[in-house]
Amino acid sequence: MSEVPSVVGRVASILRALSEHSRHGISTTDLARSTEIPRPTAHRLLETLEAEGLTDRDRRTGLWFLGPEVFVLGAAAAPRFDVTEKAVDCVHRLATETGESAFFSLRRGNQTVVMLREDGDFPIRSHVLYEGARFPLGVVSAGLAVLAYLPDADVSGYLKRADLAGQFGRGHTAAAIRARIAQTRTDGWALNPGLVVEGSWGMAAAVFDSRGMPIGALTLTGIEQRFSDERRPRLGHLLLREANRLSQLISGGDTA
Repeated sequence: MSEVPSVVGRVASILRALSEHSRHGISTTDLARSTEIPRPTAHRLLETLEAEGLTDRDRRTGLWFLGPEVFVLGAAAAPRFDVTEKAVDCVHRLATETGESAFFSLRRGNQTVVMLREDGDFPIRSHVLYEGARFPLGVVSAGLAVLAYLPDADVSGYLKRADLAGQFGRGHTAAAIRARIAQTRTDGWALNPGLVVEGSWGMAAAVFDSRGMPIGALTLTGIEQRFSDERRPRLGHLLLREANRLSQLISGGDTA
């Protein structure tokens, strides 16, 4: 029985990795590397999952994708996890009122996953975020907004374990992230001043459940010139307004 958790954990890692590469697919070798699963084991699990419809392989390129059964399972689970549906109007208002690209991301463990995107009418866009994109907590403005409102002990434990600077550069040292957490708690919204891709800025406000725990975030992204000192307070106000509306919807409260 001791092998069962290991197999389940590996399958979960494979499915998450495939979701991160849902647009263009991923090779067996790259998937094995990213999940730290031996390549022969990864290949065997991928083929087993394919037989169940949970993975799908492009026979021309050899790249792997999520399979059709994942869609079926997701559709069956959707009525119980309808948070994303509740966020549609909030994302639309943000995109319409600001002209920027607006997003809703959900927390999944130590990551945020983009669930919704709507582009505003400003013609120049940032393409760092897209539906299905995953980032560790503390990275991009959504991940920072969520991390900032977790309990201090959880934040400290996470920053000790995570090597964010190794993955995303010196702007993501524990000290730098702690400083941005403090600023986020002061402002109410998080700012990513081009730390992932130079010139691509983002702002986000956390969304909370009925227990007051951050479960995701609403985000605005665009080019640096659109996030000037003069404009950021206005964008922050809009983000906080919509994040409060969505938090009340999720909690079943009055949104008037």
